[in-house]
Amino acid sequence: MVVYNLYIFNRNGQCLFYREWLRRRPGTMTQEEEFKLMNGFMHSIKSFVQRLSPQDLKDGFVSFKTNCYKLNYYETATGLKFVLNTDNNVGNIRDILHQLYSTIFVNYIVKNPSCSATDIINTEQEIFIEKLDEFISNLSIFAQTNKA
Repeated sequence: MVVYNLYIFNRNGQCLFYREWLRRRPGTMTQEEEFKLMNGFMHSIKSFVQRLSPQDLKDGFVSFKTNCYKLNYYETATGLKFVLNTDNNVGNIRDILHQLYSTIFVNYIVKNPSCSATDIINTEQEIFIEKLDEFISNLSIFAQTNKA
């Protein structure tokens, strides 16, 4: 199984962080355009799911699967949105995304006095990036193909 990339958006739709582990096809738009497209897609699909669901969803929208990839989604109570793209053989990873938020993001961004959870996470946040890479690479869903 493969982990492709991770987006972290704030409640206003600004991409705070993007990390890529394996991208098989180069993007055809600027990174900023891609962030806006992804955020707009997440907003639309979440609204679509809420309106058409025959029952009240406890967790709301959690994933979207195509024949090529699976988009996994986790939203915190404060409106942070975590989007992790994987291959489509990955099961429900909501707990993994929650763990990523509660252990990596909270410990290395929220509790870090030199940065704010609402600011863009840049390369100066080396410990966060290092711990994130370590966390992702230790997941069972992170295949050897990512490490090549």
